Amino acid sequence: MSKPTVAVILPCYNEEAAIAQTIEGFRKVLPDAAIYVYDNNSRDRTIEVARAAGAVVRSERMQGKGNVVRRMFADVEADIYVMADGDATYDPASAPAMVARVAEEGLDMIVGTRVHEAAEAYRRGHVLGNRMMTGILAKLFGRSFTDIFSGYRVFSRRFVKSFPVLSAGFEIETEISVHALELKMPVGEVETRYFARPEGSESKLSTYRDGWRILKTIAVLYRIERPMLFFGWIATVFAALAVGLSIPLAVTWFETGLVPRFPTAILATGLMILSFLNLFTGLILDTVVRGRREVRRLAYLAQPGPLK
Repeated sequence: MSKPTVAVILPCYNEEAAIAQTIEGFRKVLPDAAIYVYDNNSRDRTIEVARAAGAVVRSERMQGKGNVVRRMFADVEADIYVMADGDATYDPASAPAMVARVAEEGLDMIVGTRVHEAAEAYRRGHVLGNRMMTGILAKLFGRSFTDIFSGYRVFSRRFVKSFPVLSAGFEIETEISVHALELKMPVGEVETRYFARPEGSESKLSTYRDGWRILKTIAVLYRIERPMLFFGWIATVFAALAVGLSIPLAVTWFETGLVPRFPTAILATGLMILSFLNLFTGLILDTVVRGRREVRRLAYLAQPGPLK
């Protein structure tokens, strides 16, 4: 069997202080891998430093990590892909074991679950948000990962070339996780050390802004992937309101034969109509989603797997 080709792909935005250290770390543990740095409109010397460190440097003008990941997945050709951030927070020493598991066990994705020791490496708000979002994802989709926001992942070619990247920003990790869960791909997790950023490197994350965007992404994905449940809950709420409003009217009608509050009766009728509209919307979209999922599964199976 031929040895699988490995590509290290690093999305970067203003990482002049850390990118050289990141490149050297991965070159040391994966000497045969091609290392690509995709710059996302950096205003510092990220591009020059990355080239001087020996990486293949390319640029993506559309701002946002999701846009960079879409470009990397489209451009780079390899059997196994190692994706990490260019901020020197992820431990390159974990990469060989992650690559080996993908190749030997036929997995499509390995998530590097972050284990941090320094308080400044992983802010408390991010830890809480990660746990909350991980729990929400498990409730919505039946299973989850320990660290859904980790940017340290190893993919098979089959995953990369069948994944339709739709996100534009940092919610890309959530979309990647949902894609793997929805298609029931063979996946795994490996604990990896998570370091504080080197001096001079600043985080681009905002706990509340990015958390809100990720929460919206989960809601949208739930509507798209679970339309029967999503619209079914809305139909249930409308139906409950309609029944609640109509009970006093029904009691009065049985007692007197009259309907004294016509606006309330009209409102209850409208709410029940909305309930049925949502119910049938969910039923129709559920059929559409099933067909779309079959197409995605076929696109996934059309790519060669990690096992040769």
